[in-house]
Amino acid sequence: MGIWVDEHGRVVRPAEPAWTNDSTLKFGQKSITTEGTLYLTALRDWVANGENSKFALSDEEFARRVKPRSQAEMEADASFKLAVYFHQKGDIERAEKYFAHAQELNPEDWNYHRQDWSFTPQDAGRKWLDKFNKFDEPYYPKLEMPAETKKP
Repeated sequence: MGIWVDEHGRVVRPAEPAWTNDSTLKFGQKSITTEGTLYLTALRDWVANGENSKFALSDEEFARRVKPRSQAEMEADASFKLAVYFHQKGDIERAEKYFAHAQELNPEDWNYHRQDWSFTPQDAGRKWLDKFNKFDEPYYPKLEMPAETKKP
């Protein structure tokens, strides 16, 4: 993920996939696509043009893209932190309970799942593929860039 921060400490683009090459990786019947050429084009323009870059977001566009977290997302985050804490203390049963609760409250957050899966590496790949195959959204969100920069 990349975040653009200008010389004044202002975030001009929120977290988004930041690749350096285009690729498509196939997993079963689905694919993961990266948009490196588009991202590098935008990044280079911003480096050259600073705040005048068409890729530096206005405050209004930034606010549209970065929404406050919902109550469920905040509770999921708290549950996740409790899960990590209990796991570090060796209370695996309680940790599993809180990992499950975080995943239930915010199933789209892959971090909650990946952290949980890291404790059982022998099953992690299968669990990732199962979730990936059931997930309707792209694994990485598409870049939101001005239309004239997108490849034909």
